[in-house]
Amino acid sequence: MKSTQAVRERVSPLAAKTATTTIPIVFSSAEDPVRLGLVASLPRPGGNLTGINFLNAELVAKRLELLRELGPGVARVAVLVNPAGPLPIVETVLREVEGAARAMGLQVQVLNASTNREIDAAFGALVRERVDALFVSPGEIFNSRRVQLATMAARHGIPMTSATREIAEAGGLMSYGANLADVWHQLGVYTGRILKGAKPADLPVVQSSKFELVINAQSARMLGLTVPDKLLVAADEVIE
Repeated sequence: MKSTQAVRERVSPLAAKTATTTIPIVFSSAEDPVRLGLVASLPRPGGNLTGINFLNAELVAKRLELLRELGPGVARVAVLVNPAGPLPIVETVLREVEGAARAMGLQVQVLNASTNREIDAAFGALVRERVDALFVSPGEIFNSRRVQLATMAARHGIPMTSATREIAEAGGLMSYGANLADVWHQLGVYTGRILKGAKPADLPVVQSSKFELVINAQSARMLGLTVPDKLLVAADEVIE
């Protein structure tokens, strides 16, 4: 029986890398893994890590563009981030959001939340500041609280966009991001290859190539929004 153990680390690839330099690790990362210091390069990772980069930061501008198409009256957008999350990812998301918003003539307000109570407080700030829409940054903490987010967004009439379909399915207005089923499939493929003897250093980091747009038409109707025909056609799924 082989002693090699393959590890799939969903929460913190950096923590896994710090913990071991010998056990193979297959990661998924929203941020550039080279910039994070996880690998030496995408084609030749080196070391004991390889995995998938699902390009969340690179899709920020597209997500904002889609949000504005769904809500043409949007002028002020709040960005919900987890200040306790990995700093490079938080910084990248904020940089990309602010740059894209500036190019579109949108105003941005940053809201921090790491707990249920802080999420409630963030929505309170949204209402007080008369923000037009909410951009939820990527992160497991928000995915795990998707029902709370959707409930609060519906209660206050806030169009909400995210990177993951789970939040749209829970009641968010829309999501645009990597097809996570494809990401998990590729993670499984790499884990299987490593268990059969392949070395992470020899397996190039894969960048996601399948993306999906999910629109919650029911939420759009509740918000008084009409989904443009071109978005209905472009959507991978429309939730009725």
